[in-house]
Amino acid sequence: MSLKAFAAKIFANRIAKKTKKWVDQPVKTQQKVFNQLVAQAKNTVFGKDHQFQTIKSHQDFVERVPIRDYEELKGYVQQIIDGKADVLWPGKPSYFAKTSGTTSGAKYIPITKPSIKNQVEASRNAILNYIHETGNADFVDGRMIFLQGSPILEEKNGIKLGRLSGISAHYVPNYLQKNRLPSWETNCIEDWETKVEKIVEETEKENMTVIAGIPSWVQMYFEKLNAKTGKKVGNLFKEFQLFIYGGVNYEPYRAKFENLIGRKVDSIELFPASEGFFAYQNSQKEKGMLLLLDAGIFYEFVKADQFFDESPKRLTLAEVELDVDYAMVISTNAGLWGYNLGDTVRFTSKDPYKIVVSGRIKHFISAFGEHVIAKEVEEALRLAMEQTDAVVNEFTVAPQTNPDEGELPYHEWFIEFQQEPSDWDKFSEIIEESMKKQNSYYFDLIEGNILQPLKISSIKPNGFQDYMKSIGKLGGQNKVQRLANDRKVADGLQPFKIS
Repeated sequence: MSLKAFAAKIFANRIAKKTKKWVDQPVKTQQKVFNQLVAQAKNTVFGKDHQFQTIKSHQDFVERVPIRDYEELKGYVQQIIDGKADVLWPGKPSYFAKTSGTTSGAKYIPITKPSIKNQVEASRNAILNYIHETGNADFVDGRMIFLQGSPILEEKNGIKLGRLSGISAHYVPNYLQKNRLPSWETNCIEDWETKVEKIVEETEKENMTVIAGIPSWVQMYFEKLNAKTGKKVGNLFKEFQLFIYGGVNYEPYRAKFENLIGRKVDSIELFPASEGFFAYQNSQKEKGMLLLLDAGIFYEFVKADQFFDESPKRLTLAEVELDVDYAMVISTNAGLWGYNLGDTVRFTSKDPYKIVVSGRIKHFISAFGEHVIAKEVEEALRLAMEQTDAVVNEFTVAPQTNPDEGELPYHEWFIEFQQEPSDWDKFSEIIEESMKKQNSYYFDLIEGNILQPLKISSIKPNGFQDYMKSIGKLGGQNKVQRLANDRKVADGLQPFKIS
């Protein structure tokens, strides 16, 4: 064992002990975070507007601070952009993380010194936790690649601005700098396809041990490696041991990845966002990610099926139940208050508190009252791949509310296959039966002849990549929307369908 690997084990043990302290007292930890956040922000513009000085309990907070999304918080953010200090958090943020907005262009998410510190520590601790659990630290001696956005930052009134992954690139610890790829120059390339080609050149002859990124874009990297070298990734990188990912559910990609790699490797799932780093996978044996309770974030949870009610109940950690979908609402040391993150989560454990991401509160299909969520379609597709010879690259689902004359409406599945099923009927039937089993509303609509069974539309090879490129969202942190209640994505995919 190298000195570096030995030191990593010692550090991992230290962090594990520190983590255990807050894991063992979750509710107390969250109450402490809540009290600190409110106290520190009471003299900000937002704090004064919402009478933070009078807040003594969570109920006080609920009464004074409504749930907001970015559009509703935008007025405060604009004050910061215009140069004002002490608006959402004391002082000015260190950065704005620029993300794609849904209704009004770009969003500028504030990142403060304490919040970026929490982000960096969480990503580090995810790896250290893996070392502590498995005892494997040999990978620290090899090369590591993190597929991410450009680290080039702009400025707005003295505040640096860029993609979260680009901002994070400035915080890679010194002890990893020599191991890290791609080069700074390559990381600065904006065009994603050009960037991946260059990354292939830089890495194909290296001893890669850790590879990290959003699965869909890592898949592109693996495919280009395979095409150039003619080798499986696991044969090309014989010491490749760990895949780190976040942003989307890995399960729809797992079969394809194992085929591209040629063998199984351990993986760590992360749940980071511009708004905060919320959870990471803390066990190779158990499902779910450990919810980070001491990372400057106070969590509230609203049952997903009640979220759009007039006054939905906002639950604290102590009140959540297992296997229920919740919209996650956050208040943070970056100055986001009662902020609707947009993600839905489901608790898999309360000792410790562990979650899986089940979808987006706005990404669902309920054109006919079926309330279908991402978790359901992903599970159905996983089963279909597991029980047939099909391999799927990418997919999305949309309702067809205006079918041909004489037909019932249906759900249309747009799927790009690496390998088409030899038995299409069986493949479709497995998906259909899984959807009916998981979702009683969908079952009733099918049985009541309101909907007909799903239909599959095949997408051309690389069709999803070409679609994302056509809308200017190829690479980086951009992800294909798994499902929608409208036909916007479906219509965009029409030129890429196999007729």
